[in-house]
Amino acid sequence: MTAPLLVLGSADWLALLMQFMMLSLLSVGGAISTSPDMHRFLVQEHHYLSQVQFSESIALAQAAPGPNVLFVALMGWHVGMNTGSFSAAVLGVAITMGGILLPSTILTYNAARLAHRNRDLRAVRAFKLGMAPVVIALMFATSWILGSAAGRMDDWPLWLLAVISALVLWRTRLHILWVLAAGAVLGWLQLV
Repeated sequence: MTAPLLVLGSADWLALLMQFMMLSLLSVGGAISTSPDMHRFLVQEHHYLSQVQFSESIALAQAAPGPNVLFVALMGWHVGMNTGSFSAAVLGVAITMGGILLPSTILTYNAARLAHRNRDLRAVRAFKLGMAPVVIALMFATSWILGSAAGRMDDWPLWLLAVISALVLWRTRLHILWVLAAGAVLGWLQLV
């Protein structure tokens, strides 16, 4: 058995929970939009995850059926497994998923009720329109982090594919699974 890569105390687990709870409240556009800050916290500052574990967590969860937020569970799993303990991996999943889901769920439930009651107010409509650029910018930041993490910043076919995919999704009603399938085929053919 290999030695654990991490030794985490209760204060570290609590800090992990608080980080994901804070990110939960910032996750406009979904948890994936906060992945740049997850990267900063987990990989760059605390070294809880390797770059490969971070990228694989997102890639695997995005390729698998089910909610996109599963990448957060994989990150928690990797943090726990890096301590060398299966029970810590389960704890990591519980902490990261609980942290990312609970605050945003409570806030969304209450905000949706409030917005629905006041849907005709100009301020409510302006808020909805104003959040769109924020979500788009966060998605671009996520793409940038993932592309740079793979060390493929000068890979122009990859970036061209990303731009074309974004345009197709924006301007057509094509389901995202078709775009993902096309990207997978191009990757399988080693064109990107």
